Amino acid sequence: MMVKKYINIGLFCCLAMFAEGCGTQEDLQSDQNISQVEQIEQNSSVSYRVAAQELTITTASSVLNKAAYVSSQCYTKTVDENNVAHNPCFSCHINSEEPNYIDDPDLQESYAFSEYTVTNRWTNLFKDRTQQVANITDDAILSYVRQSNYFDENNSIVLNEILASVPNEWDYNSDGIWSGYKPDCYFNFDGEGFDQTPQNSYTGWRAFAYYPFLGTFWPTNGSMDDVLIRLPKVMREDKNGAFDLNVYKINLAVVESLIKKNPVKIESVDETIYGVDLNNNGVLDVADEVAYNWVAPKYDFATKKYTNFSMHYVGAAKEALIENTLHIAPGLYPEGTEFLHSVRYMDVQDNNSLTMAPRMKELRYSKKTAWNTYPELNNATKAEIKEKEAFPDRLRTISGDAEHGLRNGLGWIYQGFIEDKKGYLRPQTYEETLFCIGCHSGIGATVDSSFVFSRKLDEAQGVKSWYHWSQKALEGIKEPKLSDGRYEYELYLQANGAGDEFRDNDELQEKFFDINGSLKSEEMQKVRNDISYLLIPSIDRALELNKAYKVIVEEQSFIYGRDAHIKPVENVHKEVEALTPTKVTVIRK
Repeated sequence: MMVKKYINIGLFCCLAMFAEGCGTQEDLQSDQNISQVEQIEQNSSVSYRVAAQELTITTASSVLNKAAYVSSQCYTKTVDENNVAHNPCFSCHINSEEPNYIDDPDLQESYAFSEYTVTNRWTNLFKDRTQQVANITDDAILSYVRQSNYFDENNSIVLNEILASVPNEWDYNSDGIWSGYKPDCYFNFDGEGFDQTPQNSYTGWRAFAYYPFLGTFWPTNGSMDDVLIRLPKVMREDKNGAFDLNVYKINLAVVESLIKKNPVKIESVDETIYGVDLNNNGVLDVADEVAYNWVAPKYDFATKKYTNFSMHYVGAAKEALIENTLHIAPGLYPEGTEFLHSVRYMDVQDNNSLTMAPRMKELRYSKKTAWNTYPELNNATKAEIKEKEAFPDRLRTISGDAEHGLRNGLGWIYQGFIEDKKGYLRPQTYEETLFCIGCHSGIGATVDSSFVFSRKLDEAQGVKSWYHWSQKALEGIKEPKLSDGRYEYELYLQANGAGDEFRDNDELQEKFFDINGSLKSEEMQKVRNDISYLLIPSIDRALELNKAYKVIVEEQSFIYGRDAHIKPVENVHKEVEALTPTKVTVIRK
């Protein structure tokens, strides 16, 4: 099938001129006037529009912001005009559990910036888009978000068609082959969250429901999203190497138990079939849970292998574990684990409810490519701390490129696709992907560099959680609690005095806070049994945020920030002196 799509990546030519040590803001503005040259790739099924001198997708360096791994939220003004301190920082910078050795609640206390990062380069925060947003009608934005940029009219994955004959402008090593992730999820989920191809075969991707992470990832602040997991092929196969759905389900439960460090409910399983004591009761019988009962395995210096595992995978993965070609430990995913994360616009249904739109803003992908032991992870953290102390102004070096992904230094690669000017998905540049690395490599809130699988709904409490948000939305999900019994979302609202890091969500502010800035208890009671009451915006706000982000797409100005807003954000520093106290009260979980 011939696919004819226009991929406008013209802005990148001028951004390339803003490389380190070369160019000024005036140069950048001048270069934006470079004329576009339309080219047709004869050996490809794709027509695409590129600019002369287009360089940045195949350039493994930053154009504007060498520290794009420091997020825009890190520049939030924590003290307001009334000298009241607000703490959104604890959502990311928090005490961590082994083997995350970052343990960084101290970063709540001051702006721990380098000489370079004291300047906030996320300048899109300060733009006024009032007129541009007003020029987009409700009908126009709804028509736009309802058009899929992932599937074509034949339900084929557009990016796969393009990447089959990769455009030269996307081909980092100029070998004519796309070596990175090729989108292969059909978002066609069965009743257990498993994705299937149009031919009804399993892709390996499985969707799960989770408690949305604090602040930025709440739909009321701009986007809806989903997350899918896929374990490596060996964990989906029986001992003979054939795909086995039951084996895969059990191995997913084992991974979940190890990530959460808790038992996980499963369908009743005859353990004698797999030769694994899943419920850890000392006999092979019928198990209805994977019991979390971890004892560190022994290391045999003669064979250089780990033995005596207290928890096991099943099927082909059991033998791989014994052979140490696959690994296991609490708080760590096995190597080969993948995550797929689509970030979407919001759509309005006939019943006036909001749902994720067919159109994607971004498609984010990560894969664990290397196994690191606890000591190795601990040493990596200590080395990072030591270097920061010795060279406080030295920026991080992040290796990788747009085609192969960027490495976070902890065994994972990250890659992404984002809308081009015409709304089609294109590879993110090195700098646009660098945006993801900071949160996925250097904060206390993650579990093995990821956020949400540890936040998966708990089926041990009788709650179904293996499904996609298109199958069942947020309505009816109870507010999450921390281990000490505190309600997590309420804690965030109380500590931050707002529902987003920038304290820019006036709709949520008016709904949940009184004129004195105190939480309305009667409103929070409604959240206890239904988090959608807090997380879902009004239709008007959803459409306005859709439009605001569409303006960023038209500008292709992602390296200046991709936070959706209309008026300039006020509670953000343009510059801040390093180590300036935040004056917040430190929160631990």
